[in-house]
Amino acid sequence: MTFAEGLPGVEIWRGGVNTWDCDEMGHMNVRHYVGRAMEGLVGLAAELGMPHAFSPFANATLLVKEHHIRFLREAHAGAPLYMLGGVIEMGECDAKVLQLLVHPASGELAATFQTTVVHATPREGQVFPWPTIARERAEALRVEVPEKARARSLDLSPFASTASLARAEALGLTRIGLGGLLPSDCDVFGRMRAEQFIGRVSDGIGAFIHPFRDTIVAHADPKPARFGGAVLEYRIAYLAWPRVGDRVDIRSGLLGADARTMRMVHWMLDPATGEPWGTSQAVAVTFDLDARKVVPVTDAAQAALAARAVADLAL
Repeated sequence: MTFAEGLPGVEIWRGGVNTWDCDEMGHMNVRHYVGRAMEGLVGLAAELGMPHAFSPFANATLLVKEHHIRFLREAHAGAPLYMLGGVIEMGECDAKVLQLLVHPASGELAATFQTTVVHATPREGQVFPWPTIARERAEALRVEVPEKARARSLDLSPFASTASLARAEALGLTRIGLGGLLPSDCDVFGRMRAEQFIGRVSDGIGAFIHPFRDTIVAHADPKPARFGGAVLEYRIAYLAWPRVGDRVDIRSGLLGADARTMRMVHWMLDPATGEPWGTSQAVAVTFDLDARKVVPVTDAAQAALAARAVADLAL
């Protein structure tokens, strides 16, 4: 088996990219990166002495609370990939783990994940302390976060969410998604699969972000003939877990832009109660589809985008 030199962790997943994993930009869609990370988490749980953590008869599972993701290099149809995993830190009932998705041919990172999990009962989600075997194995799996996996443009500090349906209406956030959860959207415990959050944002982001990309391209020199977008970094906080039959309402707003990126916030809300299921912040770029390069955001474009930013928007 081939491993990139200098990358920490043990192998927890190996596979590749299918044609149907790719989107209109020609690369693997973000939902499938998170899907691979969740499959890799099954492997990491086994390394921690919990080989049945995600099976229907589990006595304990790992419940994801946060993902910090950096998307570093595109993965196209047919590309092989593998994932390394390790433990950054472990508390009494929680842990932060590292997951590195790697292109084996070059050794380059496709994406990195800092994943915060809690040790919990499978169906109720009641948090309780790690068993001794998990603590012992965590020491052997201890890793440091490499530079490319560290937060670059996002603050990972603890926060109190401001998300609610009432606040979304007051701020004039754009609805980019609305729907209900089917059995196929949920795991064996009946909770929404984690990739549904980022996947549903991806499904609805087009109409929201196209005007911003148009603004960037209108002020670009030279102007790309074909353009789209790519996300570089994401912080997702899973605040509650919807189940089969629950509805989700996704609202989005622009935070602002700099010379290269746009920053935005997405809230996944419960339309029945107005409370948040989750919240996220993303850093995205406008992408020249022919040159496969980022389209710079000029000063004029930044000024135009600033006029459309939502004041006081946060996680």
